[in-house]
Amino acid sequence: MRVPVGSTRPAVMTDTIQTVFAVTALLGLVSLLLPLAERLSIPYAVVLAVVGIAIGGAANLPFASHPGNIISDVVSWLHDFGLSAESLLYVFLPALLFEAALNLDVRQLSDEVAPVLLLAVIGVIVCTFVVGLALWPISSVGVLACVILGAIIATTDPVAVVAIFHDIGAPRRLSTLVQGESLFNDAAAIAIYSLAVAMLAGDRPASPLDGLVTFARQFGGGLAAGHVAGWAVTVFIPTLRASRLAEATLTIAFAYVIFVVCDHYLGVSGVVAVAAAALAVSAGGRRRLAPSNWESLVVTWEQLAFWASSLIFLFAAMQTPELLEKASWADLGLLAALVAAALGARALTLYGLIPMLSFAGIAKPIDRDHKLVMLWGGMRGAVSLALALAAAENTALPAEVRQFVGILATGFVLFTLLVTAPTMRPLMRLLKISSLAPAEVAVSQRVIGLSLSSIPQEIETVGRQHQIAPEIVAEVAKVYGGHGRGPLGAVVEKAELPAELRERVALYVLADREQEFCLDYFESRTVSRRVAASLLAHAARLRDGARSDGVAGYQKAASRILAFNRALRISRAIHHRIGIARPLARLLGDRFEVQLVARFVLQNVIAFNRNQIEEVFGAGARTAMAEQLDQRFGAIDRAIAALKLQYPTYARQLEVQYLARLAARLEDERYRRLRAESMINQDMYDDLQRKLRPRRRAVEVRPTLDLGLNREDLVGRVAMFAALDAKTRRSVARLLRPRLAVPDEVIVHKGERGDAMYFISSGAVEVRIAPPPVHLGGGDFFGELALLVADRRTADVVALGYCQLLSLAARDLHRLFGTEPALRDLIHAVAQARTAAAET
Repeated sequence: MRVPVGSTRPAVMTDTIQTVFAVTALLGLVSLLLPLAERLSIPYAVVLAVVGIAIGGAANLPFASHPGNIISDVVSWLHDFGLSAESLLYVFLPALLFEAALNLDVRQLSDEVAPVLLLAVIGVIVCTFVVGLALWPISSVGVLACVILGAIIATTDPVAVVAIFHDIGAPRRLSTLVQGESLFNDAAAIAIYSLAVAMLAGDRPASPLDGLVTFARQFGGGLAAGHVAGWAVTVFIPTLRASRLAEATLTIAFAYVIFVVCDHYLGVSGVVAVAAAALAVSAGGRRRLAPSNWESLVVTWEQLAFWASSLIFLFAAMQTPELLEKASWADLGLLAALVAAALGARALTLYGLIPMLSFAGIAKPIDRDHKLVMLWGGMRGAVSLALALAAAENTALPAEVRQFVGILATGFVLFTLLVTAPTMRPLMRLLKISSLAPAEVAVSQRVIGLSLSSIPQEIETVGRQHQIAPEIVAEVAKVYGGHGRGPLGAVVEKAELPAELRERVALYVLADREQEFCLDYFESRTVSRRVAASLLAHAARLRDGARSDGVAGYQKAASRILAFNRALRISRAIHHRIGIARPLARLLGDRFEVQLVARFVLQNVIAFNRNQIEEVFGAGARTAMAEQLDQRFGAIDRAIAALKLQYPTYARQLEVQYLARLAARLEDERYRRLRAESMINQDMYDDLQRKLRPRRRAVEVRPTLDLGLNREDLVGRVAMFAALDAKTRRSVARLLRPRLAVPDEVIVHKGERGDAMYFISSGAVEVRIAPPPVHLGGGDFFGELALLVADRRTADVVALGYCQLLSLAARDLHRLFGTEPALRDLIHAVAQARTAAAET
């Protein structure tokens, strides 16, 4: 069908051009507002709200009704843009939530999960019903309308919270609590809001139980779906071959897909799902992506969130003049009551419910000053405005309710942005709340002093090189006072901290440095992604242990790299029960590689401690740190020695692979340096890289660990079976089952009923009987007494290293005795001798 002359096609094109032009014009305006906010020391969210209201108000001025010039066209189009509240949330909210969660410290959040969930869930419920019950008697609308209003203003906005707390330099714990709350309270508020709107519109019977079930399903389902989906993305993202563009594109698409799928298809909270998914990506992505790729991903999301936060604030604020158009003086009184009720509900949560968590030992107490900041600093923003706009647009609600909710919700948001936000900085200054703890201040002063102390000498050296007059050099050096005592170097000469606190901070610094070494190894592809993830998680545990429990926490975390985790225990059980060895071999290979690289990393940390720690923390701290590091190094070295003893070929292969990867990294660095120095052109560089890539991929394939559990080979290494002919050995081998015991594994437990005896093919075990314990090695056997006399085990038997064993089940023992009388006599003789020795 042809488009006739005068059709709407040109108008559509005009609308498209206007849309592109107006949105890009807004982004251009936004680029000017950010430096303006910084220059005026006003929170950026406040500036956005003011400008958005100004644009919305300008649409009603006379000049806007005369088209033909750029400004009037843009203002009138923005006024008629028609972006609904639902569109605002669906277009912008996923980006805002994902970026906010991506930048949250997941470990810090996990430490504060109890107070965060209480604030985000119970706090929203308390605020909703306190506000609803407070306004109901003094308003002309019903209780459900007041509950709708309470739900709208109960949600703190992640955009406003993150921006304002970043601007004022809030302490880390305070920021984590408030940002974590702002991520998850949207779900509770939206669930209550939706239920109350449905009840008021007559779509659903008024049932509190129905509301509770709906909320629990939406919140819990969103958490589960988001966590699983986020984990799946972190597993899949390494397959993108380190393409930064592909990684950013995948996460952006993922944020919107999970939001829509959960909200529309699964019937759970898309808001919670996006936040949970972003936290999962943050936790896993830092370990699975190269550091430079992770930084690139974060920068991409920061840019996207900046655009989204700016536009949603402007679009939502532009609707404010219409929402407030019919406001009266009576509404001002209701707004005052609303502010008082919201603050009262917040105080009830902070001062009434939060202390219960501390009393029960579930969470650490929150400082009194921090509670005051949280009480006053509950920012509302674009999300609340969008919900207010949604209520005002909902024709199923009575006109009186729409006006009531729109005016008061908008007024409350403006109160938090125009009154609360600008007073946050003076409040924190009055309370003397700093983003740094006293210990961190003392350490930073010491580090700054050491850094500045060398500047005067460096200035003098440069002055001599460039023949600058000595008096000019002296004038500049005077600013630093020669060794950090001038105006810019007015810092303490030494961090005066108690010895225990000094050691704790030093351990924290070492753990941070260890994490940096691991990231360097990963970035340069010296270690595999899997090993880097394990080492980064280990370094994070070291840091958390040092922060929470000092030396004891650090030591406890350090021991975990030597422990056999749950996955290894399960794979051992699978091998022991059904004979499948591949999962065990893979996990043991991971363990060996992690320990080998951990030793290399630890050598770097030891050197760092030797060269840097004393200057900042003193000789005593350096010595104490050296003792801790030496203990760790010795333990890892012993674990590697046990590997080399049992699997020397595999250990050698790992060391060869490490050096080959290191050589490939050095080769790559040489090529990059030659290109940077213009010694080779781009074509030559590309050709060298093409030749390097396949060789690099080849050395990145880890060798396969052979556990050496072939039954016939193991039987041949046991002395009592070696004399048998080949046919008999094969018959005996069919009765035996190979088993690998790991260091410190209790193979036989005292007091249990025996179901098998064991032959040692290689390795050694310790029989823990009355002192001294008995050591058994290759060719020996144990566990026969409990089978021969049908009694319980008389001692624990523990592996001293990696042991290759052959187990003989009780039901097969008699078959062996029937076919091999010589073996029967030998086993009986040894058993009688051991019984006699035990009796004496």
